[in-house]
Amino acid sequence: MTTIDLDARFDPRELRNALGRFATGIAVVMAQDEDGPIGVTVNSFSSVSLDPPLILFSMARSLHSLARLEKAKAYSVNILMESQQDISNRFARAGEDKFSATPWEVGPSGAPRLVPAHATFECVPYAHYDGGDHVIFVGRVVHLHAEGEGDPLLYYRGSYRLLASIAQEG
Repeated sequence: MTTIDLDARFDPRELRNALGRFATGIAVVMAQDEDGPIGVTVNSFSSVSLDPPLILFSMARSLHSLARLEKAKAYSVNILMESQQDISNRFARAGEDKFSATPWEVGPSGAPRLVPAHATFECVPYAHYDGGDHVIFVGRVVHLHAEGEGDPLLYYRGSYRLLASIAQEG
């Protein structure tokens, strides 16, 4: 019988490099409270369920605005287009005015949303889970916008990438 070492330790850089071999899209999560809008870039986004319509993303526990996001009544997950690398960079940095140079509006849920975005999922909180040094957010989609044209912004092995089309044979 094989024993699995649940206490195995990995060098954080080695683990991060291995995880970076999975290409991801880039999204900006936005919410708003009495102190104003908040937003952060994420690449930990996934669909969970079609019925009910659920999505998830995770946020580092070290995130300055984590407590505000955990209390949000609604938030949006905005999938970025390849032309929106500047927005990805802006929302990835702390302590900067992210919203003054960014086109956005308040969506039907009351959450801020990018205009345009490749797709936007406006959500109400469904659940939060412990994810080690992250908090896993599960949101119930209450509004959907899919208006952006072009290809998605991708991230792979520590840098932005472009989507390549592969011709189908046959």
